[in-house]
Parts: sequence; structure tokens; C-alpha cells
Amino acid sequence: MQEFLIPAKPDLQAAREAWLKMLARERRLSPETVEAYERDTRQFLHFLTGHCGGPPGISDIADLRPADLRGFLAARRNGGAGARTLGRGLAGIRSLLRFLERRGLANAAGAAALRAPRQPKSLPKPLTAADARQVVAIDGQLAEEPWIAARNAAVLTLLYGSGLRISEALGLTGADLATEADTVLRVTGKGGKTRLVPVLPVAQKAVAEYRRLCPYHIDAKGLLFRGARGGPLNPAIVQREMVRLRSALNLPDTATPHALRHSFATHLLGRGGDLRTIQELLGHASLSTTQIYTGVDTARLLEIYESAHPRA
Repeated sequence: MQEFLIPAKPDLQAAREAWLKMLARERRLSPETVEAYERDTRQFLHFLTGHCGGPPGISDIADLRPADLRGFLAARRNGGAGARTLGRGLAGIRSLLRFLERRGLANAAGAAALRAPRQPKSLPKPLTAADARQVVAIDGQLAEEPWIAARNAAVLTLLYGSGLRISEALGLTGADLATEADTVLRVTGKGGKTRLVPVLPVAQKAVAEYRRLCPYHIDAKGLLFRGARGGPLNPAIVQREMVRLRSALNLPDTATPHALRHSFATHLLGRGGDLRTIQELLGHASLSTTQIYTGVDTARLLEIYESAHPRA
């Protein structure tokens, strides 16, 4: 983790460092989440330095009141932070205070009593099944090099056919999907959590075609998907290719690589898939995260109803 000047007394600095290490080693939070919590609590300590008239120590945060936290959230909101950022920041501060409370160093009641900012409700924007099929078709890829077109089709097919995150697809190794017998992938997702996902025959075929055309040797321990010069494939390349496909197919700006993962979940739910199974396939830690797709399905049904019913 990058080193920053922490505006806090040595006792609070040491406790905060121990908390961050606990999040990574024991809680096994993703590096991105730990980095976000580090940044949020560092900003909080900067706020307290001005609020308290000097760098705070454990004694200064031992009995934080809701008013102190509201002051911090208001300052962040005035700085342009949105509700999601504020909610995550409050979650990080609560976690740090609970860590100190378990060691008898602080009282987390003030933070627990403060309600998190109301989060805006935004539903995922999946593609239609027809548009998703066009996006992943090898014949529809726009790259001039045949092997690059096959690579793009294989990556996009895995996002839609197996519900992978782009980082998960690009993290596959040469040992993955090496034969037609590989019908299940073991994927390591956020927080180092491992899950099993099915691989459709169309995805097997797409990866096999990419392997056949790829001019670089694909070692079992090396990465499966390669860039034009043989190095790791950058996610930005896939995202840029999706922008070109959007333009060519006249798709909305919401048609992104991650929207293919949304499409995977939404289309499964629409065809009778149960939420628990979809949760496992997506690698969601909480069922509440997966339940957002029920809202997508309901919104789509209402849209169809209003456009088709003669009295709507």
C-alpha cells in the first residue's frame, strides 16, 4: 500500500495500521476495498485534525458523537462526494471504531447510531438477448486481425455465458479451458473467494478458436488472453472494443463489458433461474446484492406491458 502522511498521534496510527492488516489478512477483503477504507479513514483523520485543533489520538476518537460524524459527512458532501462514497466512508469508520471497541479502546455507539446516507436506487442495465448474441458473435467483431477478433469474441462470450467479471476473464491461465472436457471453471473473484461456473459449448468453441489462431505460445501457467504484442490483455482494450461494437450495433452507452455480466444474471432469472443459484454463479457474498436483478426483471415486464397493452 502506498505510504501517506497520516495526521494522527502514534497510538492511533498503530491501531489503524493493525486494523487495515486485519481487514486484508483475516477478513480477506479485496485490495481495492482495503485501499478505499484506508483512503476514507485518512480523510476522516484530516477532518478531525481541523475539528480537534491537532492530530487526533485514540483518546480523541474514543467517544465520538454522531454530530462529529455528521460534520465529516457534510464536509465530504460539500467536496462533491456522492451518497455511495459517503456510505462507504461511514462503513470504514464504523469498522475501525468496532476494532478499537473490541480492544477496550473506544466506544462505537455514536457511529452505530448514525444512519448512512440514502443510497440512490439504480438498476443494472442488461442487454437484450438478441443484442448480447450480436456482441459476442465472432462474425460481428471489428478487429482486422482474425486472432484478435477471435480473442475478443472469446472474452465477451465468457462475460455473457458464464457471468464473469472482466478481471476474472482476463485472469484465466493457459491451463483453463484447454480441452473440450473443461465444462466448469474455477474462478477466484473479489476477496479471494473461489466459485465454480459452467462453461457453455459456445464459449468452449470461442476459446478453442482463439487458441487455434493465437500467434503466441499459451503456457499452462501463463495468462490465457494476450494483447497484440503478446503481453497481458489490458481491460481497457476490451472496453474500447465494446465502444466500437456499441457504435456499429447502435447500442446504448450502458452496453459495457460489465453489462454482459448483468445480462447473464437477468436472462437466467427471466428464464426461471432461482436467486440462490444465480448468487453462487455470480460470486455475490450477499443475496441482497443479487436481488437487485428482480427489479430489473420487473421493470422490463412493466415496459413490455406499457408498450403492448392497448389500454396502457
